[in-house]
Amino acid sequence: MNDNNPRRECNMAMETCVLGGGCFWCLDTSFRLVEGVEQVVCGYAGGHDPAPRYEAVCRGATGHAEVVELTYDPAVIGFRDLLTIFFALHDPTTLNRQGNDVGTQYRSAIFTLNETQAREAREVIAELEDDYSAPIVTEVAPLEAFHPAEEYHQDYFTKNPGNAYCQFVIPPKRQKLIQRFSDRLKG
Repeated sequence: MNDNNPRRECNMAMETCVLGGGCFWCLDTSFRLVEGVEQVVCGYAGGHDPAPRYEAVCRGATGHAEVVELTYDPAVIGFRDLLTIFFALHDPTTLNRQGNDVGTQYRSAIFTLNETQAREAREVIAELEDDYSAPIVTEVAPLEAFHPAEEYHQDYFTKNPGNAYCQFVIPPKRQKLIQRFSDRLKG
């Protein structure tokens, strides 16, 4: 691949993080717009079922949260920057709920891959605490396993523009991203 991006030539080492902030479709469609995010995969983390399926996760039967796994270029965007965007896209003060989506599967969570991510996540939460009128309840836990969601959930917004959720819930989050982080979006 001959891509004239000097950043790519300098740093071929990608990093990964796993974030849960309500319905994974919302985070998926927003993070796909962020410069430096190379891949977004919807999935499940933080539960006890070794092979979670969407229907069971939605019933709250598996203990999993709906999450996105982000693969990103740290030479372009750092973990802390991703967390800043993450916190702006959802309400980290509501326990097991984002809007009308209610249940532990919609909890705010950062599933960390190493101690550096865990430390940085706790630091960012501490820095943001005064910005909210209620305590941040975002779970910070080591990632035990990430399970990719079924294929039809990947890039759901693009594939299903007529879906009511895609018409009413996702666009305000995308608009918030565009307004607050226009300098961080792909050209």
